[in-house]
Amino acid sequence: MVDNQKAKAIIIGGSIAGVSCAHALTSIGCQVVVLEKTAAPPTGSPTGAGLGLDPLSQTLITSWLGNPQLLQQATLPLTVDQNRATDGATKESWTLTRDEEFNFRAAHWADLHGLLYNALPPDIFFWGHHFISFTISEDKSYVKVKAKVLRNDNIVEIGGNLLVAADGCLSLIRQSFVPDLKLRYSGYCAWRGVLDFSGKEDSGTIEGIRKAYPDLGKCLYFDLGSGTHCVLYELLNKRLNWVFYVNQPEPEIKGSSVTMKVSEEMIDEMLKDAGKTWVPELVKVMKETKDPFLNAVYDCDPLRQIYWDNVVLIGDAAHPTTPHGLRSTNMSILDAAVLGKCLEKWGVENLHSALEEYQSTRLPVTSKQVLHSQQLGRIKQGLHLPDRGPFDPKKASPEDLKDLQQKNMPFFTINH
Repeated sequence: MVDNQKAKAIIIGGSIAGVSCAHALTSIGCQVVVLEKTAAPPTGSPTGAGLGLDPLSQTLITSWLGNPQLLQQATLPLTVDQNRATDGATKESWTLTRDEEFNFRAAHWADLHGLLYNALPPDIFFWGHHFISFTISEDKSYVKVKAKVLRNDNIVEIGGNLLVAADGCLSLIRQSFVPDLKLRYSGYCAWRGVLDFSGKEDSGTIEGIRKAYPDLGKCLYFDLGSGTHCVLYELLNKRLNWVFYVNQPEPEIKGSSVTMKVSEEMIDEMLKDAGKTWVPELVKVMKETKDPFLNAVYDCDPLRQIYWDNVVLIGDAAHPTTPHGLRSTNMSILDAAVLGKCLEKWGVENLHSALEEYQSTRLPVTSKQVLHSQQLGRIKQGLHLPDRGPFDPKKASPEDLKDLQQKNMPFFTINH
């Protein structure tokens, strides 16, 4: 058993939620172990995509890194949130809303992960460890985790005071407490890609896209077509991040990932659809992107509970969400920070009170944000809502347009 000064937390999942939690807990003197099934830290630029960090997440990350310059150097500003519409037939585009006080920053997933991971003590991460199961001691003071070491198939047991489930939207740990919870398919999938244009800054494709989207480099663009929408923004190091949402029946998902295998035929089909909807400059960017990938988009009804005894859920394990409100990463970072603050306030000897406070602080916020993101996705995809018909950019009233803006996310201002 660990000494009394240091509570031992076992974190399952080493993605952004897991590394954020490791920071929040080590910074209050917790002894931390992170179990992650991938074999090694991501290097280079693996499949991954862009994300937007809100002002509060920026502040928290900076406090963990201890150097305000690091995050600035790894991200680009997103000071403008702009919604525009494109007419598929004429390819004319027009602005629907524009907010110039957005103050987010754009990061590539792998860059942000590397930044957070490299600032942690290296010995706390157990790579290539596949979580199998956990048990809680009878007096609820202790939790034991079983994991398989993938390189030699050995089974190891690790004990601690607290088990943190940061194992994503398909969380196995959550499943053991709410076995009947089903993820809800949104009705659409997301094609995603990052175009690396280093060395091709003066190419026709890049000159064209900069003309068509003049504020790239500081603007988060949402482009609304008929029954679809697209997201476009620039990342550091000469990269463009795009997402193209396509309404389709629920695909068959195999394994424990919502990312699907794609074929050349599927990519060709996607590009054909893009050509019918978007300006040629954007279609060219999609065409030149290596290895675009496809995610099925899910969320679920907000949970009523996110901790049981000494097991707690954070990030997508606690609140699977659709991506339109840029909440997934930001909620994960804030979950980690609030969990750290609650543990610091109550101490491990009052773990139940700490987790109770974490739950009562986070649930009202994340529940509303998940439901709002879901509605935002349905509006932008031109899908029916319970209280109204599909959104039509050509007929939208000022009231309808207000619904498109990020700043109307519940609790948005807390994030400033």
